[in-house]
Amino acid sequence: MVYGPTMTDTILIERRHDRIAELRLNRPEARNALSRELIGALDEAVTRLGKDPGIHVIVIFADGTAFCAGHDLREIRAARAGPDEGRLFFEELMAACSDLMRRIVLCPKPVIAGVAGIATAAGCQLVASCDLAVASTEAGFATPGVDIGLFCSTPMVALTRNVGRKAAMEMLLTGDPVSAARALELGLVNRVVDADRLEDETLALAARIAAKSPRTLRIGKRAFYEQAEMPLAEAYAHTARVMVANLLEQDAKEGIGAFLDKRPPSWEPLS
Repeated sequence: MVYGPTMTDTILIERRHDRIAELRLNRPEARNALSRELIGALDEAVTRLGKDPGIHVIVIFADGTAFCAGHDLREIRAARAGPDEGRLFFEELMAACSDLMRRIVLCPKPVIAGVAGIATAAGCQLVASCDLAVASTEAGFATPGVDIGLFCSTPMVALTRNVGRKAAMEMLLTGDPVSAARALELGLVNRVVDADRLEDETLALAARIAAKSPRTLRIGKRAFYEQAEMPLAEAYAHTARVMVANLLEQDAKEGIGAFLDKRPPSWEPLS
């Protein structure tokens, strides 16, 4: 299913594959740069799909040769013509982009990026904000704001929650591109596949996850990000409480029973 007037004049294409929602960035002429409009469209879609009981996993792809080249620099330059030299627009843009990245993390459904081509600056941030990422062998990643006098400070938030500090600082300070293979070593992506297999492999990964209990996925994703910000003792106390609550859910009862009875489980639909 495609949302929007046509395939060619909507900046975000949406399709459904059983329990999987596919979102496809569709600004290939702008290397899928995150304009204010595209940020809003992505935010709306992730929010809506996060509440859709028929969707278990969200996948983000992009049309064209680039996954996402970051913020739209032409839009930013145009905003400087305003009486405040763009300050209000810049504040709203950064707030909206930060809200989108948080929305992906807080979304109760797993979100997977399927990356073909480059993902730079806020595009790299988008990949790092997703729960999982599959990259083609031709993908590349960079935070090159330093090259144009604009340090990638907001992308840094997501980047440093995925890769080690030294590696993150090297990317941020040099702006040098990182290959898909190196991104895999750093933990920025989960796997690298041949370019012609990217969509199939990404959707296959999504399908494996979508087959799990949607209630359990929601519980687990939320707990993952919550405990990651806690000291060790607090994290164990919190996740112990989560485990107890999870054990009392019907899907845990059903899943354990199905495993012991050697039969496929039957998961409760989300309300």
